[in-house]
Amino acid sequence: MRTHPIIQVQQVSQRFNTRSGEFLALDNVSFDIHAGETLSLIGHSGCGKSTLLNLIAGLTRPTSGGLLCNNREIDGPGPERGVVFQNHSLLPWLTTYDNVALAVRQVFRGEMSKAEMHEWIMHNLDLVQMSHAWNKRPHEISGGMKQRVGIARALSMKPAVLLMDEPFGALDALTRAHLQDAVMEIQQRLRTTIVLITHDVDEAVLLSDRVMMMTNGPAATVGEIMDVTLERPRSRVALADDAQYQRYRQQVLQFLYEKQPKAA
Repeated sequence: MRTHPIIQVQQVSQRFNTRSGEFLALDNVSFDIHAGETLSLIGHSGCGKSTLLNLIAGLTRPTSGGLLCNNREIDGPGPERGVVFQNHSLLPWLTTYDNVALAVRQVFRGEMSKAEMHEWIMHNLDLVQMSHAWNKRPHEISGGMKQRVGIARALSMKPAVLLMDEPFGALDALTRAHLQDAVMEIQQRLRTTIVLITHDVDEAVLLSDRVMMMTNGPAATVGEIMDVTLERPRSRVALADDAQYQRYRQQVLQFLYEKQPKAA
């Protein structure tokens, strides 16, 4: 039984003015995101995935249509929608601890004491297995560790929805796999609602409850939405030979390369 929608995207279109004229990026996009689910957005480059995520984050406003978070209009950024970008966006002069503290102080000033803030910061660093590096600066830690800190910072705001824009795209395969496992573990523990942009079919199927496949741009829209009913917790090793997992992969691949082939 599906839970109530936490995000509602209602007939959203997005146009941009360019030197060559008006560009229609998204055309009449509608879908719901349900509390506690992981929804992946997948499609070829230029299909409006990041444009859509920016609209949900409130970083931009739609040309037409509307977006709701918990039945309230999204009219700007808010702590209930945490964002993790492909670039970790950590402040290089601050320690791991202070990068997370920046978000905590902004959201919970006046609500938490200094001791409570400290405990909450360390709790979130511990969630992503980074409490041991609390005093390290970004140049002293690896790319995967930086992304863990970015996830901790987003989670520290107690968001209703975690928005992730290709958060593992710049990482090597092994680090990427470790972080995927960490996100699945965190999602299971916290029941966080996650919206994930990815180009990786295996990542989409492994992490998601639903995979939303976008048609090619311009004028991109929702092509297909596939339910992924694989049991959790999920093991990438066990799923490698799972027939249902392979069928899900094949469905996404067929959409991307047969129904929506990208021009060379």
